[in-house]
This record gives sequence, C-alpha cells and structure tokens, in this order.
Amino acid sequence: METKKRCAWCEKDDLYRDYHDNEWGNPVYDDATLFEFLLLETFQAGLSWYTILAKRQHFAKAFDRFDYQKIARYDEAKIQELMQDAGIIRNQLKIRGTVSNAKAFMEVQKEFGSFSKYIWGFVDGKPIVNHHQSMGTVPATTPLSDAISKDLKKRGFKFVGSTVVYAHMQATGMVDDHMADCWKRN
Repeated sequence: METKKRCAWCEKDDLYRDYHDNEWGNPVYDDATLFEFLLLETFQAGLSWYTILAKRQHFAKAFDRFDYQKIARYDEAKIQELMQDAGIIRNQLKIRGTVSNAKAFMEVQKEFGSFSKYIWGFVDGKPIVNHHQSMGTVPATTPLSDAISKDLKKRGFKFVGSTVVYAHMQATGMVDDHMADCWKRN
C-alpha cells in the first residue's frame, strides 16, 4: 500500500491528516465557510489548532452552525450561556469578539457584495503558491497578513492579528503552504 507524503505538521493523528487532506489549503470562496474559519481561528489564538479541530463539531452546535447572521444578534443571555459551555473555549473576550466579527463581516458584505470578494481581493482572487522545502521556512506572518490584519481591525474585527490572519489565509487556500513534496501539491 502506497503511503502519501504529507506536510510534517499533520502526521500527529487522523484528525490532522483528514483536515490536511480534505480542507487545509483548498481555496474557499463561500462566505459561510470563510466565516466558520474566521470564528475558529479567533478561538485558536494562543492555543493549538489541534484543540480547535477536536472541538469543531461542538463549536458548530454552540454557534448555530456558524451562522453569522444569528451570531450577530447574540444577546447577553446567549453570551453567558456560551460561557458555561465546556465544549468550546470559554473565553469571554473571544465570544464577544465573535459577535462583533459577525457584525463586521456583514458590513463588509454590504460594502463589497461578499466577504469573499473583499478578502480574496488582497490576492487578486488567486492563491499565492509558496514552495517551502521545510516547515522551518513557513512564516507565521507576512507583510500581506499584516496589511489584511490592519484593514480588518480598522473595520471593527477582533482577534485578527497578523498570525491569526496568516493562519486563516492558509486554511482557506489564499496561500498554499503545502510542502513542495506533499501530495497535495499537484
């Protein structure tokens, strides 16, 4: 049986391998999925991505299947309910930031027609393809993630530092950081 060569970071277990093989780095142009990743990346700040992936299904349940229109209307009672939910990361600032982000997300949609048009506009609608030979050469931030972070913050987004933005870019395929010898590199 042939073993696929993958990026080294995903060889921890099946959860990581499945995410790597089926999602990470695939271009995402759908607003609902872009918001899902934005929400997950917000909660990942300061934690491991593995922790977030392991809780992803519960996040989906707790946050109304990542429906940003519903999340934008969360009131104090819903925020306090989420603070009691052990299935998610119970960080009040991140929960409140998610509500703010849902509102800001919809404002971007009004201005640009979709969040996808806005975010993908930073890369002219096409992924940036890098050619890393080792994980050590993959940056945590870039001048582009710095610029996107700054613009998102100006628009009222929370927990969107450059590292979070670069991780979002990788997750949604705006940047392809699969290793040069990874099978995902066609």
